[in-house]
Amino acid sequence: MNPLAERAWHLAPKPLQDAIASGVDRLRGATVPAPPIPDRSKPYRLLIGPVNYAGQGYRWARAAESSGLVSARNYVHTGNNPFGYAADHLVTWRTSEHSRAWQRSMLEVIRSDYTHVLIEACFPILGGMFRGDVRRQVALLEDAGVKVGIVGHGTDVRLPSTHLRSTPYSHFGAGADAWAPVDQIERNVAENLALIADLDVPVLVSTAGLLTDLPGAHLLGVVIEPERWSNDRPTLVRERLRVVHAPTQTHVKGTRLIEPAVRRLHDEGLIEYVELEGVAHEDMPAVFQDADVILDQFRVGDYGVGACEAMAAGRIVLTHVTAQVRDEVERRAGMPLPIPEVTVDSLESVLRDIADRRDHYRDRAATGPEYVRRLHDGTFSRDVLLRHFLEG
Repeated sequence: MNPLAERAWHLAPKPLQDAIASGVDRLRGATVPAPPIPDRSKPYRLLIGPVNYAGQGYRWARAAESSGLVSARNYVHTGNNPFGYAADHLVTWRTSEHSRAWQRSMLEVIRSDYTHVLIEACFPILGGMFRGDVRRQVALLEDAGVKVGIVGHGTDVRLPSTHLRSTPYSHFGAGADAWAPVDQIERNVAENLALIADLDVPVLVSTAGLLTDLPGAHLLGVVIEPERWSNDRPTLVRERLRVVHAPTQTHVKGTRLIEPAVRRLHDEGLIEYVELEGVAHEDMPAVFQDADVILDQFRVGDYGVGACEAMAAGRIVLTHVTAQVRDEVERRAGMPLPIPEVTVDSLESVLRDIADRRDHYRDRAATGPEYVRRLHDGTFSRDVLLRHFLEG
């Protein structure tokens, strides 16, 4: 939007914004979608939304339903779903933000048909109602007897100042402003953490590293489909190891920080380093099958969906994971995290060690599918949702 037009838009009263946006939708032939309806025969009826990052809202809904006690639906603003992850219900940002009809229908369906709402990333579940005031929206739902919870995904609750103190090479450090305005992220996250404290509702987080900022939260865990990634192709058998890196955000993943080491080993002939861009998610299982080592990220200090997919494929995944995360997940899984300890500084020596001690790392990679089964196939997440939110 032109800066002058954007400034004028923000100065316009909300009713005028709503009328203009609705008029644009009508001219484009857009209709207000009906809200997602759960199965009312189930004792627990759960709505999850509205961001579906990495398809997790949809996966958590399916995990909850595997209990047989839950009917779950997720919804997402289409603008938050650029990679087209599966979702039960899609709605445009313009509709959620400006359609009073959509907001009213969502509210009425939640009041009448749902028992629980899990709000993702502190986004307003009722779109632009009350100008997106989450506190007022939650109060409205709670007054109707709906139990509300919050789930943190990542940058929405990860405070940069804390991360900088605890994680070497934090993605909020050098060069971060070229990726995102760190000062603004700090303010936004501080507001989200204050909101969560004020709401005093059950809080869950997708990954263990987020417990640093929300120590009272429950680890929900990310969910993948292990069978999509499973394969019986042998690993670490080639003379020259195939090392693959497929970053979605090069700054966050630390791509430029690790390049000198991996290029050096590539030129030496010890590894074949392959850096991929723009590979569709549905094509990644074949990429992992053909790899010996997957390089994930070296700045966040946590692991997520990509690392789980690599472990499910029986591959060694190298990603920087803090001691805090390792302790948390080992306690819950009852087994060590299969990811070797590695940092930007130690990557070269770790890759050399993998080449020298292939049997050791082959055995370690073979534990990946079992680890994923224990924490990331949906069973763990289902039990957490039941114990700490739905049945509580």
